[in-house]
Amino acid sequence: MLRELSIENLAVIEKASVELGSNFNVFTGETGAGKSVIIGGINAVLGGRTTKDIVRSGAPKAVISALFDDISDRVKSKLTELGFSAEDGELVLMREITAEGKSSARINGRAATAAMLREVGELLVDIHGQHENRILMNNDNQRQILDSYGGLAQELEEYRGEFRRFSRISRKLRELQEENKTRELRTGQLTTVIEELSELNLTYGEGERLEEELARIRSRAKIQGALFTANNLLNGEESPGALDMVRESMNALASAGAVLPEADGLFSRLEEILPELEDISSEAASLAFRADDSEEREADIEDRVSAMKHACRKYNMDADQLVDYLEECQQELSGLSGLDVEIERLSEEKHELAGRVKQMAEHISEKRKEASARLSEEICEVLNFLNMPNVTLSFAVTPDKITINGMDEVEILISANAGEEPKPLNKTASGGELSRVMLAIKSVMAEGDDIPTMIFDEVDAGISGRTAAKVGIKLSETAQKRQVICITHLAQIAALAQTHILIEKQTENSRTYTRIIPLDFDGRKQELARIMDGGLTENGLKAAEEMLRRGGTETDSE
Repeated sequence: MLRELSIENLAVIEKASVELGSNFNVFTGETGAGKSVIIGGINAVLGGRTTKDIVRSGAPKAVISALFDDISDRVKSKLTELGFSAEDGELVLMREITAEGKSSARINGRAATAAMLREVGELLVDIHGQHENRILMNNDNQRQILDSYGGLAQELEEYRGEFRRFSRISRKLRELQEENKTRELRTGQLTTVIEELSELNLTYGEGERLEEELARIRSRAKIQGALFTANNLLNGEESPGALDMVRESMNALASAGAVLPEADGLFSRLEEILPELEDISSEAASLAFRADDSEEREADIEDRVSAMKHACRKYNMDADQLVDYLEECQQELSGLSGLDVEIERLSEEKHELAGRVKQMAEHISEKRKEASARLSEEICEVLNFLNMPNVTLSFAVTPDKITINGMDEVEILISANAGEEPKPLNKTASGGELSRVMLAIKSVMAEGDDIPTMIFDEVDAGISGRTAAKVGIKLSETAQKRQVICITHLAQIAALAQTHILIEKQTENSRTYTRIIPLDFDGRKQELARIMDGGLTENGLKAAEEMLRRGGTETDSE
């Protein structure tokens, strides 16, 4: 439970700390004294949204910290999941908000995120603010209350998983069926592309190689003439060539070698060169005659290059991209050919899932109807106690189309007066009735959860007199099982608390300050008298003292 709350530089609160009791705690004070700031601080330290506007004017940052003790195993498990611990049974949550709007958080002194604070805070505190009565105006929220009471969380999670799967398959099936309408046209288009590109039979890099080869073939006359010239110069068809001259040189060196031995070395060197020159001459002639055979090859390559360039222009791609495009088209055509099979498979799966989803939705609907009867009876019992003796309230569970939340429309119907037909709560209930209905719901739901602290921010809105006393008794009863913190303007409620805290606003040197003051018995008597008649008259003080003694809080407060 929340044992201590400390606040620095939050709105009108410069610095304050308050210790809370384990049972029924109330905050009272003049309107505008800062009671809502306390709730805002608790919301902030539990990970709620914050803005820089909440930082006290002139202060660099606001700091809120909350000490919780008697931590449950459920909270310890969540802390372990998030990487924290609370082995001594205590937990400290802290939130800082700078004047620039930046926020930081800590759990037991270690850095955390606001999301982590929220996850832990949801297991520690249930806050019922003034605005929360409005959640009853929404049918989805009414359904969630019924589902929570009926313990349907696990079944709904399983149902929603199957419903989402059904939705995904339905969406995919619609897409394929739509695609199937244009399949014939697309199949014809793909077949034409595949036939055309397959006939080209291109490979990566082939386009560039073909153009290079075509360029070589087209210059064959020049190449052939050069090869014949090289052969003639070496072999000497019409006049002595290089080979003949080399042979003559060898003969001359041979003659000289008979007299001059050094000439034999020169002879040997020419003798080694001669075979290589003869081979070069022979290969040049061979290449020259081979060039004559490339005329037919040129025609073939020109046709292939022309077809390739036509395809490149048609599809606005280069030759290598055409290779990839052919593969893509083949894969798409293969997929289209299997479309009928996939549509049939998905249709069967959708039909099977539809049956399962409907069956699960019907089961949830039955459990809702069972829970509705029990919940309505328990809420009416509490409302009867809260001075609504003729109330009739029920959760109407009406079959509707199947959605992510099942097959039901859930609506709270209420009749506050005998003889009146029950009508939708969100159209007929007054503010005071909404407050009591919400308190009754919270009271009933509290029996089924283990959240140790409940906070009520002005649950007394729209009520007074005997009804207020009944609301106070119900809050006091709830506080026997868990910690209750209540902000109230009614003496009937405040008199029943074990811990009474005054929120008081003061002005010093043109600055507003809020003080948080725990009250003893005399302090409570004066505060109750102020609440009842606005002054400290003798009659008012006597009435306040009598109210405290009837509430059984004299011993606890003195």
